[in-house]
Amino acid sequence: MDLLQRLARFLDRPGFPWKRLIVTFSVGQYIFEGFLSLRQYEILQQTKAPKVLQEEVSQDVFDKSQAYGRAKAKFGFVAGLYGQLENLGFIYYDFLPKLWGLTGLWMTKYIPASWNGEIVHTLIFIFVFQLVSTVLSLPISYYSTFVLEEKFGFNKQTLKLWITDMLKGQALMVVLGAPLLSAFLAIVQYTGPGFFYYLWLFGVVVTTFMISIYPVAILPLFNKLSPLEPGTLKTGVEGLAKRLNFPLSELYVIDGSKRSAHSNAYFYGLPWKKHIVIYDTLIEKSEPEEVVAVLSHELGHWSLSHTTKLFGISQFHMLYQFTLFSVFINNKSLYQSFGFFKEYPIIIGFILFSDALSPMDTIVKLWMNTLSRKFEFQADEFAVKLGYSKELAKSLIKLQIQNLSTMDADWLYASYHFSHPILPERLGALGWTSDKKVSNGVPVDSEKPLKAADREL
Repeated sequence: MDLLQRLARFLDRPGFPWKRLIVTFSVGQYIFEGFLSLRQYEILQQTKAPKVLQEEVSQDVFDKSQAYGRAKAKFGFVAGLYGQLENLGFIYYDFLPKLWGLTGLWMTKYIPASWNGEIVHTLIFIFVFQLVSTVLSLPISYYSTFVLEEKFGFNKQTLKLWITDMLKGQALMVVLGAPLLSAFLAIVQYTGPGFFYYLWLFGVVVTTFMISIYPVAILPLFNKLSPLEPGTLKTGVEGLAKRLNFPLSELYVIDGSKRSAHSNAYFYGLPWKKHIVIYDTLIEKSEPEEVVAVLSHELGHWSLSHTTKLFGISQFHMLYQFTLFSVFINNKSLYQSFGFFKEYPIIIGFILFSDALSPMDTIVKLWMNTLSRKFEFQADEFAVKLGYSKELAKSLIKLQIQNLSTMDADWLYASYHFSHPILPERLGALGWTSDKKVSNGVPVDSEKPLKAADREL
């Protein structure tokens, strides 16, 4: 604790240019990510598929995949610039102190005096801030869904459904976010200098609760779950679960096709009672043995404790973040650099601290992606040992083609952005060889790689 206090005093230097430093971090990261995107764009201009895929992918499908990748890359350049200008505009025009002052006036004018305080003020501030951010993001979100994805045949949403989903998301933020944020602030206010430990315990409880409750209480607000009908697929999945001693309780199908042709599968539940959910699009576009092969990979993550390990790492990362936050929470030079001279709100300190921590988070992201790719290879190997090598390879190729997913990647771009190995790497590890195409190459998905078991496939 004494070390943290000394570090806090060292970093709280009057007149220190925190704003300039954070802007430099933000612009530097934007330039670096733009550089990576340019490297990847060169890959997307190639006219031949990687050698391992040349027997599996027709030239027409490869050309469409490259065109889709270039379209997403161009959109990413524009969206990134838009977001960067928005962020710099917020900083340059002192949006945070002005909004904090305005919401404070609203609180004193419209909220009873007995309710006035930092917690209520913060709730109003965050609600308005989120509303402004949502409105500003609408052009990017609309173009992505109804222009880019529509052009390549992936979008299944109507404008009504898009708006409804957005409104439901905002409502959930109020219903769930308000009490959680209130608890966050109360813990910081009432537990003293060691608040970070209690905040971490609270975070662990909330994370565990949300993992359990999301598929049961939140997901049904957006999608319908139905029991998987008896048949070859159900028999195969139940047999796989029994073989691995996986505590399967129920098998569900989710109507993912109402929004897109994106395919997914995941499992959830308590350690002794788990449920598997499979998207209807995955069932429609795959053979039963291929779906079982996908789940053998995903249950490999469970059997090898990858999910548990990643959960543990995420909790350690959360403790590390809250511990460092305790160093910055009373840093007056940080607040004053962004226009807060009389009040030092907790939530503002957390926002500014998060911005200051962004370079370190980039390093953590790079390390986590490396670890995640290692786990993916191990889960593939697990499926191979179960005898699903051929089926898994065929499924990976088919889904890659259906999604028009990127078939090659610049190594530096992939290291920074990808949590999963690219398909040629996975097929090489699987020892895949074939003398004929395994799919007709009809695209069916969205802008992101397919996922399975709450993880990308």
